[in-house]
This record gives sequence, C-alpha cells and structure tokens, in this order.
Amino acid sequence: MENIKGIIFDLDGVLVHTDELHYQAWKSIADKEGIFFDRTVNNRLRGVSRMESLDIILEKCDKTRSNAEKLHLATQKNDLYRTSLASLSADSVAQGVRSALLTLRERGYRLAIGSSSKNAEGILANTQLRDLFENVTDGNNISHSKPHPEVFLKAAAALGLSPAQCVVVEDARAGVDAAIDGGFVCFAMGDAADYPRADHKLNDFTDILEWLR
Repeated sequence: MENIKGIIFDLDGVLVHTDELHYQAWKSIADKEGIFFDRTVNNRLRGVSRMESLDIILEKCDKTRSNAEKLHLATQKNDLYRTSLASLSADSVAQGVRSALLTLRERGYRLAIGSSSKNAEGILANTQLRDLFENVTDGNNISHSKPHPEVFLKAAAALGLSPAQCVVVEDARAGVDAAIDGGFVCFAMGDAADYPRADHKLNDFTDILEWLR
C-alpha cells in the first residue's frame, strides 16, 4: 500500500445508504406497470446505470417497449428518486464514514467519488460530504457504466494519479469488476465483500483505516 495516494469511493451503499430509496422508486414503477419486482431482482441493479437497471426489470415483462417508452419509465423512476433525496441529511451518512474520511484526509490521501449515479452531487450536498472530495466523477460525465472501468479511470485522472496509485472502495460486484479491470486495488464491502475478485474485504467502513495508515 506504500504507493497508494488516492482513494475513489462509490457513493450509494458505501458512503450513504440510498439503496432503499432506489428500491422504493423502482418498486413503484414496476407495480404500476404490473411487473414482478422484489429485493432479489433489485440486488442485480447495484452499480449499473439507470437504463441498464430498467432492462433488467423488464426481463420479467412480456410486453416489448420502445426506446421512448423506456426513457419515459426511467425518467419517472428518477423523478421519484430525486424527490425522495430531499429526506437525506448529514444524519443519513453511514456510521463512522465522516470521521474516517476526515482521518484519511489528515493522513494525506486524496479523495474522489466514482459513481454511476447522475444524482451524486445532490446526495453529497444534502449529506454535507461534498467538501471532503477533490473530484466527483459520476453518471453525468461518463459514457460507459460499471462494470466498465471508465468512471474510476476518469476519477483517477482528475486527481492526477494512475490506477496503481489508487484504491477503489465498492459494495457492488459490477463496481469491483470495474476497479480490477481498470488496474486498481479494490476494497469490497456489503454485498460484494465476499466477491473473490476483490483484493480486500471491509467488514465495516472504518476497517479502511487499518489498511491505509
């Protein structure tokens, strides 16, 4: 870990628990359309883009939808989700995250966000985390969502660092794949903690402080 200078964090599920808000928004759309959707299906959406998530949900539907209809459904979902983001506050940050980020900055690490979400800036603002990160690379400035490594490669470049100089922290297998394929060291937590491709497992977010001293 001696050459590590930067840390790139996924947002949803790592720093802030917005998973339930995503689930409820997709569930509302699926129920309205008469499509089966549960938490097992929802777990497949972790780390992937909105339109790819919709395609996964529509696998359970016999009706073929046009691109325009898909865009309408995805927009409806995002409107529901964005409305729910108003409920986020500084108290919505996962336990131990804020203090751990401050400690990492004190240790000299440069911090960035690498998220497929197009709402990352709003989430960071509502939770009062934005000032802790030098760069936010998200769904608004990438062409390929995870498991493509683009989001992490762009975040590292924005920090002026190579992938070999950065750690990625992820909770989704698609995100772990993106990190490893991009040449990053990857710490996995949550649902991805036991994924064999990850370099290290975090049982708790604050475990990162033991690895990066």
